[in-house]
Amino acid sequence: MKSTDVVIIGAGPVGLFAIFECGMMKLKAHVIDALAEVGGQCTALYPEKPIYDIPAHPTILAGDLIENLKAQAAPFHPTYHLNQQVTRLEKVKDHWEVETSKGTKIKTKAIIIAAGVGAFGPNRPPLENIESFENKSVFYFVKNKSMFKDKSVVIAGGGDSAVDWALNLADIAKKVTFVHRRDKFRAAPDSVDKLRAFATQGKIDLAVPYQLASLQGNEGQLESIDLQTLDGDIKTVQADALLAFFGLSMNLGPLKEWGLNIDKSHITVTLGTYETSIPGIFAIGDVATYPHKQKLILTGFSEAAAAAHKIRELVYPGETFHFQYSTSQGVPGASS
Repeated sequence: MKSTDVVIIGAGPVGLFAIFECGMMKLKAHVIDALAEVGGQCTALYPEKPIYDIPAHPTILAGDLIENLKAQAAPFHPTYHLNQQVTRLEKVKDHWEVETSKGTKIKTKAIIIAAGVGAFGPNRPPLENIESFENKSVFYFVKNKSMFKDKSVVIAGGGDSAVDWALNLADIAKKVTFVHRRDKFRAAPDSVDKLRAFATQGKIDLAVPYQLASLQGNEGQLESIDLQTLDGDIKTVQADALLAFFGLSMNLGPLKEWGLNIDKSHITVTLGTYETSIPGIFAIGDVATYPHKQKLILTGFSEAAAAAHKIRELVYPGETFHFQYSTSQGVPGASS
């Protein structure tokens, strides 16, 4: 049985920053993640996607953000347990015992759930034979944008991922066709303005209001895509690749069995401490919900800091801890 101050479930950007914040509170951390490498969606789904709302970084690639967060956490020597899930959670006297799918057992005073959307997978558009094209010319994530160089790319969806990748591939692909069922988007207003400007400049073709209707091609390689309006009008566009961004399906897995207060695949927490309905268990990042929650990475960073301060009180009850700004105390060393 390993022993630590806090177990962090989820090694995405918010989970990684939680290591740092716990370290600043002189709390040791073990981190568990179902993926084989840290970074969550940023690593697994879109490492080359630029992120624009990280303070002091006008733009940073998702993969680079993860590398920076790993380096920031490194002085506190976190222990990572990757490619495994928590399968058992039990309260024993004044601590929790956690066991994973690989048989790892950890004794801890507190738990931080930073599981993002949980186990995730794409929402697949209902097109006949789409599976035969997947990972060959139909993709739900972009890990290497250079593969679309000089290709005719169709992008479908109306959210941030669809709009952002349309803008990023406009100068790389031979042609970008953007498909959405209506002329309203769920993306950041500034990005939508850029999308419309690119369309006016002829850098992107807007197929609005259209939906994906059928795929044509051979042996997994697309040749063209039929688009259809709600009135039944058909339009055929050449396509070497389809990027379909219709969101992710969410699955909290074993977390749903822990007796937490769960609302539509999100865990309800107390604003300010981010403690769940079970004392000693906290939730931060996209998995946590409370009134007026903003699903931003920087929001998760703030939640990580607040949760770490509260956990310090649990691990060292009654002990006065005078926290100083990082600029005055620096980054203290931490034992493994």
